[in-house]
Amino acid sequence: MEFRRKAAGIGVCVIIALASQWLGSQFPLVGGAVFALIIGLVLAFFIKDSYVLDAGLAFTSKKILQYAVILLGFGLNLGVIWETGKQSLPIILATISTALLVAYLGHKYFAIEAPIAILVGVGSSICGGSAIAATAPVIKAKDEEVAQAISVIFFFNLLAALLFPSLGKILGFSTQSGQEFGLFVGTAINDTSSVTAAASTWDNLYQLGSQTLDTGVTVKLTRTLAIIPITLVLAILQAQKARSSQSDFSLKTVFPTFILFFLGASLFTTIWTGLGYSQAIFAPIKDLSKFFITMAMAAIGLKTDLLHLLRTGGRAILLGASCWISITCISLLLQYLLEMIG
Repeated sequence: MEFRRKAAGIGVCVIIALASQWLGSQFPLVGGAVFALIIGLVLAFFIKDSYVLDAGLAFTSKKILQYAVILLGFGLNLGVIWETGKQSLPIILATISTALLVAYLGHKYFAIEAPIAILVGVGSSICGGSAIAATAPVIKAKDEEVAQAISVIFFFNLLAALLFPSLGKILGFSTQSGQEFGLFVGTAINDTSSVTAAASTWDNLYQLGSQTLDTGVTVKLTRTLAIIPITLVLAILQAQKARSSQSDFSLKTVFPTFILFFLGASLFTTIWTGLGYSQAIFAPIKDLSKFFITMAMAAIGLKTDLLHLLRTGGRAILLGASCWISITCISLLLQYLLEMIG
């Protein structure tokens, strides 16, 4: 009976996700998750009574989103990522800290709502949609806030993917090796699809094979691991807030247990590959994770008032621009100071 109540909403999300995944394969710079969000937002404008869908949409936007984050852990080999990504660690830590500071200042002095500030901050600094997906349940963000943050992050990802290859040429990045530009896009662009697009463009422009792509994606995966400490810190802050406002406080109500499963999946992958087995076995699981995220974005879109989103999105866009510019400048500055740019 419970599943039957949710089936209609889940079914609609599956259909939108299938169409969005196909669109994403045709336009990889945009990606399936963004297409799903857009389709959901447009359909919600025409659906006046979504009562029959509500239970399924709520389940998809919350639980399916958490399952997606757990499955994301499969395929993350912690040892390999650490060995190949530790060179970029000072820049990664600096860009994450910068984005979170900018987000905090935006909340403190420009009256940007705390959930929006947090989501845009972690989305800009860590790994775009995946970080937002992991953070939203921890801070109990509303679907509309998630949709707004995803939209802002996508916009600046698109700009970065289009502009950064030209910017790299102007700034004098090496065209003989992909190491320098790969490090730059891996630390300054947050979404994997946009990192891939910018890095591949550089490789194609200067016939570098996959040098830039390999470096950029590895650095990007290193940043992904920051999901774990960030969400745990946010959970502690939520716990303190809950403790001060209610006497019957329970850590279980705010602790993001799904992040522990995410870490467990990463550890399993690390041990599996350490024993000499192929990591290719996890490819279908990673694909399922992406599909679940696409489903969740469809549900969030279907539950969001598009007109209200457009009316209230100005400050979020300003915050996203501030985070994006700050991260780009810090990444470039540290690469020059650490003599990573020749």
